[in-house]
Amino acid sequence: MTNKFLIGHAQDETKGTGVTVILSPEGAVGGVSIRGAAPGTRETDLLRPMNSVQKANAIILSGGSAFGLEASCGVMDYLHEKNIGYQAGKHRVPIVAGAVLFDLDYKEFAFPDKALGYQACQSAIPNNTLHGNIGAGTGATIGKLLGPSSSSKGGLGVSTIRLDNGVEITAVIAVNAFGDIYNEKNEWIAGIQHPEKKTAKELLLAGTHTDMSGQNTTIGCILTNAALTKEQTNKLADIAHDGLALAINPVHTAFDGDTIFALASGELESNFLALSTACVEVVRRAIVQSVS
Repeated sequence: MTNKFLIGHAQDETKGTGVTVILSPEGAVGGVSIRGAAPGTRETDLLRPMNSVQKANAIILSGGSAFGLEASCGVMDYLHEKNIGYQAGKHRVPIVAGAVLFDLDYKEFAFPDKALGYQACQSAIPNNTLHGNIGAGTGATIGKLLGPSSSSKGGLGVSTIRLDNGVEITAVIAVNAFGDIYNEKNEWIAGIQHPEKKTAKELLLAGTHTDMSGQNTTIGCILTNAALTKEQTNKLADIAHDGLALAINPVHTAFDGDTIFALASGELESNFLALSTACVEVVRRAIVQSVS
């Protein structure tokens, strides 16, 4: 994983929520793709190819549903103190984008606040591969087709693929999906706990489900040291959703807010076709790791 990115986590294990922050102190070309129908996000429009700001300084992945967007204020404070951000007039304004997942019903009502966001920044280090029940994955659950009581524990996954030319791509994914998780052999490995061992897909096709509107979401960020344009970075974020489709079924539902960011630090030239192929696989691996 390139040292241009720092990853940090902070969580309240007692109440069951947390936040993950990816910092790019030098700035990285940013992109985003939203496929779920119930997203909770911050500053996604700024990352669109047609808009002027090219680089982002941080991505937050947070629990707490819309309340968890407060964590980004702590990230703003941390970066402001270090004079990191986009030069706007006499001041530097940190560019912080992010997305949230719903974990309010996991244990107690709680959400990552400004202090927890700041704490996540303080813990951020290069090559951070910590995963599982940490950061944004602390309160994540999966397979909620019949409600929380029949779900499994979700989590945070981190995976990296290195291409032959030194280009690296990393996926940091917090999995709080409505659907079930499948491995590379398309075998069910986690999700709904049904007494007859039926999967979420089977139950849905039979017309069975509970209204879980707004209570799910898989969110994440793709990191690469490749040199990409803003258009390519947005496309990479878009392609990353294919990895979700390989590992989660059903995916991108009306109950999910699936959102993927991408950051490119621009250190090495790359073959975009090879990079995008690796992107799909690294996302799939990170999702499987989140529940392993």
